[in-house]
Amino acid sequence: MDVMTFIDFVILANEILALITVFREEREISATWAWLLVLSFLPVIGFIIYAFVGRKLPKKRLFRFQDRDIKKIYRVLENRIRLHSNPKKIKADEVSYSAKNLVKLFKNSGISDLSRRNHVKIFIDGNSLFNKMISDIEKAKSSINIEFYTFYNDEIGKQVLNTLIKKAKQGIHIHVIYDSWGSMGTTRRFFQPLVDVGGIAEPFLHTHSAITDFRINFRDHRKIVVIDGQIGYVGGFNIGDQYLNRKKKFGNWRDTHLRIIGNSVYNLQAQFILDWNVTDIHRPIDEEKDKEFYFPATYQEGSTNIQIVSSGPDTNLQQIKLGYIKLIQTAKNYCWIQTPYLIPDDSTTDALKSAAMSGVDVRIMLPCKPDHPFVYRATQYYAKQLAKYGVKIYFYQKGFLHAKTIVVDGKVSSVGSANFDFRSFKLNFEINAFLYDEAISQQLRSLYIKDIRDSTLETVETMDKQSSWMKFKQVFSRLFSPIL
Repeated sequence: MDVMTFIDFVILANEILALITVFREEREISATWAWLLVLSFLPVIGFIIYAFVGRKLPKKRLFRFQDRDIKKIYRVLENRIRLHSNPKKIKADEVSYSAKNLVKLFKNSGISDLSRRNHVKIFIDGNSLFNKMISDIEKAKSSINIEFYTFYNDEIGKQVLNTLIKKAKQGIHIHVIYDSWGSMGTTRRFFQPLVDVGGIAEPFLHTHSAITDFRINFRDHRKIVVIDGQIGYVGGFNIGDQYLNRKKKFGNWRDTHLRIIGNSVYNLQAQFILDWNVTDIHRPIDEEKDKEFYFPATYQEGSTNIQIVSSGPDTNLQQIKLGYIKLIQTAKNYCWIQTPYLIPDDSTTDALKSAAMSGVDVRIMLPCKPDHPFVYRATQYYAKQLAKYGVKIYFYQKGFLHAKTIVVDGKVSSVGSANFDFRSFKLNFEINAFLYDEAISQQLRSLYIKDIRDSTLETVETMDKQSSWMKFKQVFSRLFSPIL
């Protein structure tokens, strides 16, 4: 066999293996073509990449306890929310009723019952957020449950860890979940002092290595903190110095996070327990047996109605994406979005185009600088395409924009961990709070207006002036958008 014949044989074998590899698992057509490109144009290397980030989640093995736990969680939540609900009407009930189809969508798609009368505080600055969070942790009397995509071994990471060690020594029950990829550089050794005094810390789904883990494509992107079952945090911030403006690369870090007191904390607690029980199957939390401990009575007299919504590759429903689409569709006057990554699929793209062409004021605010080059170039591509249909595109200039927020007509809004991209819709484990409250939505609207002052409006004309090389990088990156 001469050299050319051997090369032809290798190419043919590679193409056959590529077809078998991609089509043996059901996936969207766009993702199928993207992976065929990778496997075809990168022989051998493409298959190594696929082994790490292309395979689908082995749901049957990893979530064999999920159905049992979900049923138990449902029973506990129904009991606790019914027991501690206040029937007195509040203004937020009117907003919830006007968005009843959205409320019903979430209720039918997961553990997302409407929780009334919550007290909510918005944080946009990392220093203020972590000062309050650490203060709440220091006051904990029974339990602290923490779940973050990023828990870095740096100044703020050590400060949080030392506070947890202090509380563990006092007998407080502490569970920590971190993502091994998002927390790259943080190992078991970092958490060992907490473990030595009675706390527990585990990488999500026991994926100990960010490099050798063959489930690298499915990340725990959630950010959950629940203290004593009564105080909850959810949003876009992670635990790391860059989130407190301590990294020159990013400068000012603009994010959005919520502190919640009320019955919706039960839903944050429930999701944490589900995640813990599939992460550490040998030391599960029995939410039904310990319901008084993890779901204590709370009588918060707040003014915000909330649904806590989770999504991930363990289900095909894509709950948060469906919620985003429904929000866009219900907008009558405006729909304002903040996201660091804009890589929408066809359904979300069509929803945005339809709204803008119907006269709705659709605005999308993006960061002015990349943290992931391929993702950022794909984001620029989609920004230009949406601008053609009347969507206003703003690039935030005062640092790095990491907030994931949507506000519609000053009534309904969303704050959470989910970006506006394929990865958050299908591949990551995400969690968002959907808020039915004019007061909170108006606060988010005011913050958006303030951010516009620090942003530039990019039009199709200004984006057309980009260099040919930049346009090529954007088009090329877009080809891989389903798998970025």
